[in-house]
Order: sequence, then C-alpha cells, then structure tokens
Amino acid sequence: MAFPSLIPSTRNYASGDYPVKTFRSQSGSESRILYGNRRTGMTLELQYDNITDANAELFLNHYDETKGTYTTFTLPTVALTGWSGNADAIDAATGNAWRYDGPPQITNVRPGISSVQVRLIGVL
Repeated sequence: MAFPSLIPSTRNYASGDYPVKTFRSQSGSESRILYGNRRTGMTLELQYDNITDANAELFLNHYDETKGTYTTFTLPTVALTGWSGNADAIDAATGNAWRYDGPPQITNVRPGISSVQVRLIGVL
C-alpha cells in the first residue's frame, strides 16, 4: 500500500543539514569536516483537515503496513500540491525516502469527519 494520495491542507518542512563534524582544539581553533553531499534530517509535517474517517484510516493502515517508524517509502506527487517551487527542493532528494517519526495523530472533528497530522523524516 502506498502513502495516501490526498492533498494536504498544510505542510511544514524543515530542510535538515549536511553531515558536518566540528573539532575544536584547546586553543579554540576549529576544523570542520563534511561527511556527505546530501542533506539529512529533513522533516515534513503534513496536516489533512476535515477528511472522511475512511480517508483518515488510510494513514493508520499505511503506518501499520510500514511497521510504524521502521520501513521507508516515497511520497506521491499529490502530497506536494500547492508548492510552486521545484519539487526536489521540498521532497527527499533523488534516492532518498521518508519514514514516520511517530504514529499519525487523528482528531475527530465531528461524526464521520477527522483531521490527521503526520510527521515524516527524510532518510538516505
């Protein structure tokens, strides 16, 4: 089962950073070593407001299918709908994937209607 193909209401993205190790000597001088050419630690929070409970259940099913935070997956392009910049800038870079940071958070709005929030981490 793929990640649900729904358009998020809101999206919160943090671009992560490049893997850098800093070494400081006793004199205070600093050396930095870059350990890769791709950003790591990207996070993406997706909020889906006022969706049917059946659509909310799709997130729970996907979370179970990916064994929670264990398995990685790719996002459908519809998850980036509304972003007018280059998709590579906000999605995991080529060869990267996403995994859950924790379980989907579901808020019941009224009978049959819920809101879902998922937090994802970009991985190499």
